[in-house]
Amino acid sequence: MDIISKFTVGSEEGISDLITIIDSSVYTLHKDFISEENIKKYIHSEIDPRKIINDLNDLSNQLIMTYADQKPAGYSIIKSGSLHPGIPDGKRATEISFVIIPEFNLPETRQSLWKKCRSAVSFTDIIWANMLDHDPLSEFLKDSGFVSVATSKAGPFQLPSHILELEINKNNV
Repeated sequence: MDIISKFTVGSEEGISDLITIIDSSVYTLHKDFISEENIKKYIHSEIDPRKIINDLNDLSNQLIMTYADQKPAGYSIIKSGSLHPGIPDGKRATEISFVIIPEFNLPETRQSLWKKCRSAVSFTDIIWANMLDHDPLSEFLKDSGFVSVATSKAGPFQLPSHILELEINKNNV
């Protein structure tokens, strides 16, 4: 399988690929907890390409897309300066989303996306993510050095989640 992770701009193709992954991951992560009807309603009414483009046009946000055999497989949105309440004063924090659709959730895909993310956030002190408790990618992030620092709620349906953090230092590259 040919896997590539790359920075992507808010072009029509990039947004289309991103929405494909968002739709799939929203359904996959919520189908055991939320009715299919409510998931479809959310996807139809809340996944708005214009809003996504506006978010990506914010200079503090970056999109990394991962492709497997030229098919959209995953993404990470990096939000510089995004904080959660537990971040110590004076620390630079960066929030990441880390999403890979189930059919491509393979070690090579996870490593490709993580390697690109990690190189993009070398300027920060703390990387953090709010991951649903049942998200299978949480274990990968923990294996990559993240630790759970708080419980929370996440996603469109506010399901139980946990905030994972990774402190960056020069020895951790």
